[in-house]
Amino acid sequence: MSQIPEDLKYTRNHEWVRREDDAHVTVGITDHAQESLGDIVFAEPPEEGTSISAEEGCAVIESVKAASDLYAPVSGEVVQANEELADSPELINNDPYGDGWVMRVKLSDPNELDNLLDASAYQELVAEEG
Repeated sequence: MSQIPEDLKYTRNHEWVRREDDAHVTVGITDHAQESLGDIVFAEPPEEGTSISAEEGCAVIESVKAASDLYAPVSGEVVQANEELADSPELINNDPYGDGWVMRVKLSDPNELDNLLDASAYQELVAEEG
């Protein structure tokens, strides 16, 4: 069964968001998403300084099964990309909520976090997808 930390917010596209402070969040893909993808062989986060918009594709994650877009859960500016993923994309499989994070974002509208799912709503979504 997938891990779903209580302290994070989630999207219907299986991204997670951790609020770092009033203006910044860290983003990655969920444990459920990495399990579904299988062994991740390539990850391309957006470049630092890139403006992203909620629900638009902003990164690519490829596994032995498929290539998948990561959709921005919030709008803002990418202030840090996880450069470790270039050499070690398997970090996403091994530690999706820790070392496998994808990007850090300076929020343009912190209220967008209110549109995301809490852990129990995300758990229901995963259960419905079976």
